[in-house]
Amino acid sequence: MHHIINDTSYRHGALASLRGLIPSRHLSYAEALRIAELQANRLLELSGSSEQPAGAEFVAELPRLLVKYRTLPTSGLSYWDGQQWIVGINRDEPETRQRFTLLHEFKHIIDHGHTQQLYGSDSQRAEQAADYFAGCALMPKRLVKRAWGNGIQATPDLAQAFDVSEPAIRVRLAQLGLTESTQRCRRPSRSTAPSSRGRYYRQFSTTLTKAYLQEVPA
Repeated sequence: MHHIINDTSYRHGALASLRGLIPSRHLSYAEALRIAELQANRLLELSGSSEQPAGAEFVAELPRLLVKYRTLPTSGLSYWDGQQWIVGINRDEPETRQRFTLLHEFKHIIDHGHTQQLYGSDSQRAEQAADYFAGCALMPKRLVKRAWGNGIQATPDLAQAFDVSEPAIRVRLAQLGLTESTQRCRRPSRSTAPSSRGRYYRQFSTTLTKAYLQEVPA
């Protein structure tokens, strides 16, 4: 059983701590992915769950961040409303995907103000890095390799053990070199990524975004 740290100082300083891992220079894409993994590991430390995957619950309770579950035309979206970060999650999707989406969107929040030095003008890389961050948080390298070494190698069993979708665990296994794959840490094509959303949702106007997330009866 993991224990989420209740000390509010951890929560209040979490976002700054994760942003503090970003160097003040332009990075290669490989370096940006490495930073994403370091941030995921730091998130697990802050949430007190280094021995079990976690993070989504901790993120949902961070100050100045509000998660709204609505019927959306995409898996998720996020924006700053002037007072706090709003994260919209598609309530019609499976819970495993909702958790992945929350962490994906949180990575965009972490990256806010640093996207140019991390990804240049390549928005696709920003999306892929957000997927990678979510995968690292939900399926930490050390824990996946431990499970694999203990004989839990069937995709359905691993997906159940880490409470993720089977497509997500397949991607993670490929990244870790535990299945036939290309290169470690190389992102799959968007057609096979576990949270492929397309770029259009990033182009939502603020008005349209707020319309989807307005407070209406569930």
